[in-house]
Amino acid sequence: MLNPGWIIAAIVVGIFSYFAFTFLAPWQLGKNEQLVERNEHISAAFDHDPEPLVDRLPGTTLAPADEWSRVVATGHYTGNDVLLRLRSVDRTPAFQVLTPFTLDDGRTILVNRGWVPAEGSTGVPDIDAAPTGDVTITGMLRAAEATHPTAPIHDQGFDMVHSINPTQVGELTGVDAGADMVEPYLQLLSDQPGTLTAIPLPQLETGNHLSYGLQWILFGVAAPGALLYFLFSESRERRRYVEEQKQLLNDDTVAGSGPEPSPVPGEETAPAPSAQTPTAAPTRSRQRYGSSRTNPWAKAYDKEQER
Repeated sequence: MLNPGWIIAAIVVGIFSYFAFTFLAPWQLGKNEQLVERNEHISAAFDHDPEPLVDRLPGTTLAPADEWSRVVATGHYTGNDVLLRLRSVDRTPAFQVLTPFTLDDGRTILVNRGWVPAEGSTGVPDIDAAPTGDVTITGMLRAAEATHPTAPIHDQGFDMVHSINPTQVGELTGVDAGADMVEPYLQLLSDQPGTLTAIPLPQLETGNHLSYGLQWILFGVAAPGALLYFLFSESRERRRYVEEQKQLLNDDTVAGSGPEPSPVPGEETAPAPSAQTPTAAPTRSRQRYGSSRTNPWAKAYDKEQER
């Protein structure tokens, strides 16, 4: 069984099962777990009234369990709008509008005021300015996104970024990120001062990630099992083939060792074949798998046996 075909098959199956257990299944199961936690946080946020921002964000960093919390903040909008580009909303090309908001305690938090549809997929429409003066807003705390590898650009009169990173936006708007800008950002809900079109909340569902994760686990187990099954079938077929060839050889030996028939009177007896007389070619033995079944893994082995 140690031929190149089976060795390559074993290597491929081993690599596939390794990635199925260590990458593919954990990837899908991890996404399912994240969605379950997100849905629990959103449901819990609407089970009670919004809390003061300082209660959920006493410092500058956000605890993972506090994401999607509904909070109330008082302060005023500060600085220019920065647009988040290449982020569609409801399958519509859109720009999301990010504006710094200075709190009463002196800290600054980035506020996602909502989105506006793009004109012709790339054009920036007219954007309503944020209100001036002190206002009280209600929104949901969101964890900051990682800094996008693509650098910000300035286009159509606006600074544009590719991810919602408060530190990066703070640098573009002149806010001292190290001292004043907090790490998370605030996603405004509908009917709040400064809201454009509010970003829709995600559906409270997890999709098919759990079933996909379980399927990868099943595939990781089934692949080695299938390989072992075919190895066993091939080994059994080879043993049966050898036994049949031995039986055919024994039958031919028994048939050739019987007494020669007596000559019939009046008939000429054919002379015995001399050493130079060619003999008939031996009958070819049965193919191992018949005419309707072939095994590609054993093809090389068969050719070696026929030589």
